Amino acid sequence: MGKIIVTGASGAFGKAAAGLLLERCAPEDLIFLTRTPEKLKSLAEAGAQVRAADFDDPTSLPGAMADGERMLLISTARVGTRVGQHRHAVEAAVQAGVRHIVYTSLISADAPDNPAIVRHDHRATEEIVEASGAQWTHLRDSQYSEAIALAMVIPALAAGHKPDNCADGKVGFVSRDDCVASAVGVLTQDGHGNRAYTLTGPELLSIPEALAMASGIAGKPITVEHVDDEAMFAYFDFLGVPRHASDIVPDGPIPWSSDDMVTFGTAIREGFFARCTDHVERLSGRPPRSLRDVMLQHRGAWPQ
Repeated sequence: MGKIIVTGASGAFGKAAAGLLLERCAPEDLIFLTRTPEKLKSLAEAGAQVRAADFDDPTSLPGAMADGERMLLISTARVGTRVGQHRHAVEAAVQAGVRHIVYTSLISADAPDNPAIVRHDHRATEEIVEASGAQWTHLRDSQYSEAIALAMVIPALAAGHKPDNCADGKVGFVSRDDCVASAVGVLTQDGHGNRAYTLTGPELLSIPEALAMASGIAGKPITVEHVDDEAMFAYFDFLGVPRHASDIVPDGPIPWSSDDMVTFGTAIREGFFARCTDHVERLSGRPPRSLRDVMLQHRGAWPQ
């Protein structure tokens, strides 16, 4: 097996993937790409190759990807402009001789009637990878359990209530750790070329059920206020969240837009997240963690 590349290796997903790869592979066979190499000093000291790479500077990429055979392309956070970034990465990888590209995508990215606007970025990137000539694997993640246990539960517990437009739509919440382990499984095993996997947790729950679980664990009430999409937009407007990706202030306090979040909720309500698969266990060799388990892990960060 040739060398493995991980893009965005200084991010949360990338760092976790790097750590797991170092447990399974010789460090000299690992190439970690980042815009901030100084953040990955410990990985370089462990013997891995840490290389500077910026998806906004295509000329920096082919050299950074030299000698790689398999690449984990971790989706960047820049909604609205990341497809161009991903295209630069894929084109450079193929130019450098990478033969297999693994992409972190979204559940139901291939469903044309999925209303989540984030779907468009992910499916466009999947199509770029498929057309590249390299082998591909799409890892279509469900909603992260950690996003519920932290970003959703903490303010809901603090306020005692939460508006929500997901109604009783079900989600197979998946731990990010399980998605990382699945990605590493694909990178270190054969037989996954030109396949898409849907990564989910072990059970289907609605947002109200998830918040009721958190309420029970914390011993504090959370009232879920069922609202329509327009009321959800109004709630985010009140919080000062920009409506559109084009309105996001670079490096500002709020890195996401309300149309992203509201249409994500619409997709949940309309059933596009209501899937449970065995793909995490097949790829990682271990059963996926439950949402309750992830909540208990992060309970110490909740308001008392």
